[in-house]
Amino acid sequence: MQPDFLAFVAFISVFVTIAFVASLWFVKRLLELRHERALRDPALNELTDRLHRIEIAVETTAVEVERISEANRFVAKLLADHAVPGGALPKQPERVITPH
Repeated sequence: MQPDFLAFVAFISVFVTIAFVASLWFVKRLLELRHERALRDPALNELTDRLHRIEIAVETTAVEVERISEANRFVAKLLADHAVPGGALPKQPERVITPH
């Protein structure tokens, strides 16, 4: 083989190795910065906690609304069962006038 070709191959090998190591260092640093940013950003954790509390409040409200609607159905059924047939209302007793 010619010495010029061997020098060229050696140069390319060194250049590729340096580029590979530099790209690995870049990726490592990028991942470190992303991790540090996630640790430093408490707003994301606060937002997650706040959304969790909102979700619990909405679920609790839904349960309470369901209880109210069940109570309303129960009372409506009771009133319908005890209603006077034919829609007639009970008559009030006649007014008696007593002499003094």
